[in-house]
Amino acid sequence: MEVINGKWKINLIWCIHLGIKRPGELHRRIPKASRRLLDSQLTQLVNQGIIAKTIFEQKSLKVEYELTALGETLIPVIEVTARWGETHRHILEPLFQPAVSIK
Repeated sequence: MEVINGKWKINLIWCIHLGIKRPGELHRRIPKASRRLLDSQLTQLVNQGIIAKTIFEQKSLKVEYELTALGETLIPVIEVTARWGETHRHILEPLFQPAVSIK
């Protein structure tokens, strides 16, 4: 749980799995997260060996992320978890809806 503990880590892993590799693309895909938080969680995932970071030394610095072999082993876990969520959506969604205030 320590590896995937973080509000956006699973989303980041999934996006990278889908082929989104550049930090700007990841931020556009997950707009509710601040760039700083995404960068922090990407760094954590690199340090944990889940993703690899490649820096291309060119005139304008280019960075890309990809899943490592270890990171790829998380994909079936994420898929099963997503299916569980979809199956139980009708139970779970009301729990996360904001309370209606009556004025």
